[in-house]
Order: sequence, then C-alpha cells, then structure tokens
Amino acid sequence: MDRVTLTLAVALLIILGIAGYITHAFGAVMLLRVILFIGYLGLAAFSAFFTALLLYAKSRYFLPSFLSLLASGYAAYQCYTWQQPMHVAYITAAYIIIIAAGLWWISEPDLSIYERIRSPQALEKSGRYRAAARKYEKKQEYAKAAECYLQAGLQESAAWCYEKAEMYTKAAEIYEKLAEGKGDNFYWKEAYEMYKKAGETVKAAKCLERYAEDEPWFWEDVAKIYEESGDIENARRAWKEALEYYIKEAEEEGVFWEDVAKIYEKLGEEDKAREAMLKFAEYCENEARSNPAWWKHVAEAYETLGNSAKAKEALEKYNEYRHHQQ
Repeated sequence: MDRVTLTLAVALLIILGIAGYITHAFGAVMLLRVILFIGYLGLAAFSAFFTALLLYAKSRYFLPSFLSLLASGYAAYQCYTWQQPMHVAYITAAYIIIIAAGLWWISEPDLSIYERIRSPQALEKSGRYRAAARKYEKKQEYAKAAECYLQAGLQESAAWCYEKAEMYTKAAEIYEKLAEGKGDNFYWKEAYEMYKKAGETVKAAKCLERYAEDEPWFWEDVAKIYEESGDIENARRAWKEALEYYIKEAEEEGVFWEDVAKIYEKLGEEDKAREAMLKFAEYCENEARSNPAWWKHVAEAYETLGNSAKAKEALEKYNEYRHHQQ
C-alpha cells in the first residue's frame, strides 16, 4: 500500500470513528446535525467568496450568490441551534431541487422550456428542426437527427450525425459541398475520410487530391490509393506531383533525397533515381560524422546503389559504434 492510499485509509477510519462516537454518545440526530452544519458552513464560505467576487465584478449573478449565502448561513445557524429543524429540511430540499433543475438545464442548454417538454416528432412537424435534431441525437437516432440538421441548415452537425449512424457516403457528400461552398480545404480531408470508411476508394482519392493541392505532402497518399484501385494513369500523375514536392524538400533538407529516389524508381527513371540516392548517401555520410548512428543509413544507401565495398565499410563503422555503445 503506497503512502497516499495509507493516508486516505487512516483519514477515513478517523472520520468513521468520530461519526461512530457521536452516534453512540449523542444519537444519530446529532450526527446528522454535525454533517449538515459542516456542509452548510462550507457552502456559506463558498457563497461568501463568490458574492464578494461577483460584487466586485458588478456581475448580474451577484444576487443568486448572495441569496445562497443567506440561505446556507441561516441553515448552518439552525443546524447549530436546532430550533427550527424543518427550516433546514426546506432549505436542503430547495438546494436539491435547484441542483436537479440545473443538471436538467445543462443537459440541453440550447433548448427552450417549450422545446424540452415536446417530443422530437412534434418539434419536427412544427418546423423546429434544430431542437428536433438535438432530441433525436440524444435518443441516438442519428439518421433522423441528420435530416433535421439539414433542414435547419446545420450541415456540419448533419455530417457528424451521419457518421455516427455509419452512413459515411452521405457524410462525405456533405463535406464535399462544404468544401466547395466555404472554400475551406479541411473539408476535403473530412470527405476523404468518410469515403474511405464507406469503401469508395476512387471518390476518396479524388477528395484527397483536392486536399493535396494545398497540402502537397499528401500527394504520395493519393498516388498509393490510385495504385491500389488500379488507376495507373492517375497514380502516375499523383507520383509526379509528389516528386515535385519531395525535390523541393530535399533541396532544403537532404534526408528527402531517399523519397525522391524511390519515386523516380516508380516512374521508371532509373538514372535519376540513382542520382538522387547518391545525394542521399552523401547526406547520410555528412550526418554520420557527427552522429555515427547514421552509418547504418549510409550502408543501406550504398547497398541500394550496388556498391558493396562502401556498404560494407559503412556497416563496419556502424557495428563499431554499436559495440562502443554497449
């Protein structure tokens, strides 16, 4: 048992011991009075703090906090004197009702009282589509919720509900419309994810392609999807876009020459692939001078290039480095 658990266990035993002593010596009513007194005293202190804070801030919520201070303070006094125990009961009941009402209100904060007491079907018939959607959503009837959200013009909420209903194609179609309408590239990515879940590979690739126009590191993913679907022409076009992106990155950060080499290989340009791999090997050698762990990559690069002598030399340096690390 760790120290924190032991401390909590000891504290609990002490509290139970005190409660048992009070009950034995003074009766259960006295224990109830003590518990209520401590509770209301703490609530009064809490209310006093917020009353002062809200008064300073000139907030309109000052009055409820002040009323809570008066009620809890009076309840604490009555618990101490026990002259009007029914007053304590009334105040306790009032707090319970207020807390229950607060939780009920928080559960559907955007609905009016009228909308809360109506069924989703009745709200839908009366044209209160947003409220009906919230009701359907709470009942986990996501397809109906989505339809109502669309009627209310809340497309993103509708798409989310279609996703929850596992109606991924409908969700994707909404995201496509949002991407076109709002000009926000993010929605193309969402449409791609939905089409992917729906198993509609070609449509998924088209959406990711639109996303890659602004986020070019996704061209490689687009190319792979086209390859998997057997669309060689579009795959080749996407690989060329990915190549253009990786060349720019490699010119700034040499580690990307390996990616450039692999794409050239896919495109059947062996000479350019070899040239890019040589640049990658040179980059790795430069890195290995300050970090010997890179000798492993040097060895792999030269192995790909078919230069067994240099690959063996690099691998020996890497193994020597590993030996010293152990």
